[in-house]
Amino acid sequence: MALELKASPSIDTISTTQPRRGRPLLELAIGYGLILATIWTPRPFQKWVYLAAVAWILLTSIPAFPGWAAAGIRRGGFFKSLWVVFAAAVVSAVAISVAIHLGTLRHPINTRSWVMTFGGYTVWSFVQQFLLQGYFLFRLLRFLPRREWAALTAAAMFALAHLPNPILTPITLLWGACACFVFLRCRNIYPLALAHAILGITVAITIPGPVVHNMRVGLGYLRYHAPHVHVPATGLAGR
Repeated sequence: MALELKASPSIDTISTTQPRRGRPLLELAIGYGLILATIWTPRPFQKWVYLAAVAWILLTSIPAFPGWAAAGIRRGGFFKSLWVVFAAAVVSAVAISVAIHLGTLRHPINTRSWVMTFGGYTVWSFVQQFLLQGYFLFRLLRFLPRREWAALTAAAMFALAHLPNPILTPITLLWGACACFVFLRCRNIYPLALAHAILGITVAITIPGPVVHNMRVGLGYLRYHAPHVHVPATGLAGR
């Protein structure tokens, strides 16, 4: 049973009654393998692999769940890690300025389009951060001798899941490492999810779809075909 920690929840010191190596490693290997299989499986079989991945992660998360606070779903540490959001906003502002200068900026033309286009991605950003910290990092901390190794390994796994996209892979490696180290210090997932959403949306609106393959990974990246549409010389939507 998860211990109730009153201050500075630590997912690497919880539930010491469970095996520290065998079970977490098995859960991690199968869960990550199913995620990779989902990314690289063609349709219509992909949806079945996806459902298997979701089922496995849920079934293995419930008995080993460290508690909401230790998983980063808490108020504490929010303001301490809020600098990550401001840093992401600065990076976004610089990227948008460069995209305007190069004529590659593209974005929805009204508020409704923004919500319809990126609302789901914002929710997905939260899910990805929960998986990265609450599932993968949580288990890596149980069988790796150093927290730094666990953080870097989780970041590498996160990046490898974005292959063969040459733009998203290095970005997710850097972001994954930053997010894991910040999480180990502050234990709050909300600023990380918000920063993730800001950075992801920035990539989507500043880099042309044919270049980043509409942010697809795995088999979707290889099978991507750029639409043959006329793009204005400025690259700005609405002009």
